[in-house]
Amino acid sequence: MDRFLSNVTNRIDAKGRVSVPSPFRSVLARRDIQELYCLQDFAFPAISVGGPDLLERYERQIASMDAFSPEANAMSLLVHGGGVFMKLDQEGRLMVTDFVREFTGISTEVTFVGRADHFQLWQPNAFLAAQAEARAGRGFSAARPA
Repeated sequence: MDRFLSNVTNRIDAKGRVSVPSPFRSVLARRDIQELYCLQDFAFPAISVGGPDLLERYERQIASMDAFSPEANAMSLLVHGGGVFMKLDQEGRLMVTDFVREFTGISTEVTFVGRADHFQLWQPNAFLAAQAEARAGRGFSAARPA
């Protein structure tokens, strides 16, 4: 499978690193993604993480706009001003930097959430709340059938 699916919560170690789930690392390896583009999400208190293709997708959208329009300017502000490049270490860990912590509220644990072509970093309770809200908005009950 070449998509980021499911969600996993991992603890941040004493040095501020968190292990990226093995299935997510496998997708990164299959796609030969060495450098991660990390973006403050537009809709959620989460960091969206993908390869350079994620940044390129946003830049294509910006390029299709009038370069001097308020929309293109705002999009560039979000995409370029709210993004950084990061790399995994040799053990498949990601440094949970202030860039991540301040935007998401992450402190001791990170929930990794698959979003098909990219994944997100969430504060665990924020993810559960957003997921419950999404279910409620779709008419799904949070309760499991008996």
